[in-house]
Amino acid sequence: MKVLVYGAGVLGSLYAIQLFEAGVDVTLVARGDRFALIQENGVLVAEGDDGLVRSVRVPVTDSPVGDWDLILVLVRTHQIGAVLETLTGITGDVLFLLNWAAGPGPLHEILGHDRVLLGFPNQGGVMDGDVVRYRPASRVTRLVSMPIGEPDGQTTPRLERIIEVFRNAGFVVKAEPQMDAWLRTHAAFEVPLSVAVHAAGGPDSLAGDRIAVRAMLQDMRQSLTAMPTPTVPGAFRLLHTLPEVLLIPVFRRFLRSSVASPLRTDSPAVSGELATLAEQLRSATHGRTAKRDS
Repeated sequence: MKVLVYGAGVLGSLYAIQLFEAGVDVTLVARGDRFALIQENGVLVAEGDDGLVRSVRVPVTDSPVGDWDLILVLVRTHQIGAVLETLTGITGDVLFLLNWAAGPGPLHEILGHDRVLLGFPNQGGVMDGDVVRYRPASRVTRLVSMPIGEPDGQTTPRLERIIEVFRNAGFVVKAEPQMDAWLRTHAAFEVPLSVAVHAAGGPDSLAGDRIAVRAMLQDMRQSLTAMPTPTVPGAFRLLHTLPEVLLIPVFRRFLRSSVASPLRTDSPAVSGELATLAEQLRSATHGRTAKRDS
């Protein structure tokens, strides 16, 4: 399979490396200084803070052209507009692995119904200068599957082929028949969480403020209730059903854990993504309200 990975940040670099080292014919799209760096030195990557930095010579381009079997898009939500313009000039199925709460409609309008698949990445890390530092795999993260699916929920031959490629490359992946609902649920959870962390000055500070955690939980519940799609995965339904007296201590423990440490990130890219996700959630809510009132 001939694969193009669009986005040379942390996630795009990690996915391109893993596919490349598994023998997949993969090319990474990068721009500007990032393109020049990878072209000269390869993708620089290390495990954790103290891992040895190594160079992986993934093929790279700044001007993708031609035909591809699969195009992986791993960029921030607010960067999709510019990416879509480029994708109209090349061919291939497109798997969007990102935060997205607007449904497949806007993607279909540009690319057509037959090219789009949806998913969410299960990798993570940070940029340390020019080096991608990824989080060491733990017993828990090894069990976290990357969900991908067709927008209409069908299990198609192309979805099965893509899953096979990922699994052969060592990814933990599963077919998700309600991928749109999964992404909307994730956004309805993530936006209130990230906004509350930012307002408190970090996850530790938020954990110490029981009132703020309670307000965050209420925002999550409102966002999930307002979604036009079911709550998926089903575990998130516990946010509706369990009493606050049980949920608040759970969130406070989570916020004090190492798992919550990436929430400290307060970069313009993260802020831009959250703003776009929040707008997508508002649009989904207004659309549901207007449909109900009509």
